[in-house]
Amino acid sequence: MASKQRTHAGPSGRAKARKRALDALYEADIRGTDPVSTIAQRLAQSDPPVPEYAVDLVEGVCKHRRDIDMLLARYAEGWTLDRMPPVDRNVLRIGAYELLYRDDVPDAVAINEAVELSARLSTDDSPSFINGLLARLLTVEGPRRNELAGNAEPSASVADEAR
Repeated sequence: MASKQRTHAGPSGRAKARKRALDALYEADIRGTDPVSTIAQRLAQSDPPVPEYAVDLVEGVCKHRRDIDMLLARYAEGWTLDRMPPVDRNVLRIGAYELLYRDDVPDAVAINEAVELSARLSTDDSPSFINGLLARLLTVEGPRRNELAGNAEPSASVADEAR
């Protein structure tokens, strides 16, 4: 990817970057394609410009997707990932990634931004569902952040549960 085509997203531009990342994740989810390839195509088009933070989010979600999806499935009471609306599923992935793997994003901001995205783009019930699920994830898994961030592979407890 040509870094000159990325635009810097400061704190005020991160909401737009999250939306662009969601667009790429959603599109790849619906089409069954690779999200990193999807964001790379958008980056090459540069119209509208793709914020660097959007690329970081897509790459981070993809790198940790197995862990993120297992954790979301664990705490989504009564819901499977496949049953969730695709927008919610991908908003949750972004929110979980920011909560568990990004030290530069305050927890309240990660949750609030996910709730705001879902309020604009999904069902009426989605904001409260996303808020509750991410808050539970933070409460239970937040203390394990350092362990999760240090592992490219799923942790033993997450991998054991998948069996």
